[in-house]
Amino acid sequence: MEGDLSETQVMRGDPVTLLGALGIFRGLDRETLSAIAAELEWLSLPGGATLFGAGEAPDSMYIVVAGCLGAYSPSQPGQLLSRIPAGETVGEMGLLSGHVRSASVRALRDSDLARLPREAFDRVIAQHPQAVLRLAQLVVGRMESAGQRAPGGGPRTYTLLPQSIEVDVGGFATDLVAALAALGRTELVWSVRGADHTSAWFHRIESANDFVVYVADPEPTTWTKLCVRQADALLMIARADAPAAPWPVMPSDQQIGAAARAELVLLHDERVLEGAAKRWTAIVPGIAHHHVRSADDVARVARLLTGKAIGLVLSGGGARGFAHIGVVRALREAGLPIDLVGGTSMGAIMGAGVAAGWSYEQMLERFHRCFVATNPLSDYTLPVVSLVAGRKVSRLLRAEFGEVAIEDLPLPFYAVSANLTTGKGHVHRDGALWRWLRASVAIPGVLPPVFNQGDVHVDGGAINNLPVDVMRAQNRGTVIGVDVGSDTTFTSDIDDVDLPPLWKMLGWFRRHKKRPTILQILIRAGMVNTEAATAAGRQMTDLLLQPPLASVDLLHWKAFQRAIDAGYLHARERIAALDEDARARLGFPRRQ
Repeated sequence: MEGDLSETQVMRGDPVTLLGALGIFRGLDRETLSAIAAELEWLSLPGGATLFGAGEAPDSMYIVVAGCLGAYSPSQPGQLLSRIPAGETVGEMGLLSGHVRSASVRALRDSDLARLPREAFDRVIAQHPQAVLRLAQLVVGRMESAGQRAPGGGPRTYTLLPQSIEVDVGGFATDLVAALAALGRTELVWSVRGADHTSAWFHRIESANDFVVYVADPEPTTWTKLCVRQADALLMIARADAPAAPWPVMPSDQQIGAAARAELVLLHDERVLEGAAKRWTAIVPGIAHHHVRSADDVARVARLLTGKAIGLVLSGGGARGFAHIGVVRALREAGLPIDLVGGTSMGAIMGAGVAAGWSYEQMLERFHRCFVATNPLSDYTLPVVSLVAGRKVSRLLRAEFGEVAIEDLPLPFYAVSANLTTGKGHVHRDGALWRWLRASVAIPGVLPPVFNQGDVHVDGGAINNLPVDVMRAQNRGTVIGVDVGSDTTFTSDIDDVDLPPLWKMLGWFRRHKKRPTILQILIRAGMVNTEAATAAGRQMTDLLLQPPLASVDLLHWKAFQRAIDAGYLHARERIAALDEDARARLGFPRRQ
């Protein structure tokens, strides 16, 4: 405590130095700074507390000495507009304009502030014209940057909130600190070390590190509540095999909003326990969850939290989708960790294998059995709804993926279908995996739709064949897109309008004329309208891979190995051509 008191006394005892370091007052002479410092009032604001609300009359300007504040939208109370860290000011624009507060400001953590009342502010402005000029420059600078300070980077402070005393929060904390240390300076703080310190001590710790990990108690102690207030992100940790129950300390909506992010971490012994995610997300609905079995999983969580993760998005393209297997092999061989996966149609099926943790050999075996050893589209039916009954595709998907739920996959995963009822794409992040993979490949006219709660779902390629936008919206880091549907092979060497008599049609086969089949026509027709969305998706990637697949037809299942090899060779060549800066930016390890 003695060290903290000394630091606080320095702050208040030498406010001139503090003021001189602020952008708004930088460059002013010491006499002017001394006059301003004489008017300052000092206060502390606990995390989660409101400094002022939108619509209030401006009465003061505030300097953040320690801690961090957040500005929130008046129309969307939970939306964080900007962060105001230590060393910045807030409220001066209202004093200058005379308008009511345009946003609500709350403490994101315990904060020390210096307050300059309106009367003192007016006197400074009247007596020191140079302060007016500096303030005008600050206001213009903010207006030129769209009038808002940026919300800032990803979370820097993490609070681990164990659900019970049985949770091995110490082991998880050790692994998380080790993973974060590979990304920047990291420090671990627990109750024995930090419980009796002031906000100035926490400010010093956070300023000296890129990341700080706070370990809360499983009980609602004073330390636990302080840790919640200090967090940019709350990690709510539970044993996957324990009965789902609320946390002894359940953060309020306001606290979670202030922390900007709350995520669930489920600790497993060796394999992911099926059904655990559904049970626990019912306790804390609406937040992301992570499955942790080993230190490698903790490293993935660290990358996801810090925006350093690798997201892989796989397009549809029928049999061309086998190229995804080769691409994944090349990425893995290059040492790139794949942290989350999404896809459409055939890309969703291939991506589900990646999210399930299948090895290259497992993918070869399972997908060959599913698509090459048998024709998945051979159960033809009376074409009332579709040409194919779809039972065979459903049976094959269930055989390979079982009854696992999407939310129980080791890696975060989504599949995209087209909802014909709403006319929009539908992103599936939970529910029976095989069922939503079946929906994502339900080519209109070929396979029957999947009907669910009154909605009609078909192949996602009909709306969004390369759903990079869904991955990008998660803001987790690098996005690699693999587009296998762009090469043109849909051509014909026949000039005709109507179908000829049957006996003439037989001549096509003898002369080997190139005329598309009804399956090819329906598949290609389902992809035509998605080209604009696909082009937009390509532009949103950090690395776009487009294997040359012009020789592989959309229904050419026997081209299995040829498509895989094309994807593998293309990805290897693209990776080898990257310079070191590009490799570092994308997350590839340095070449040895």
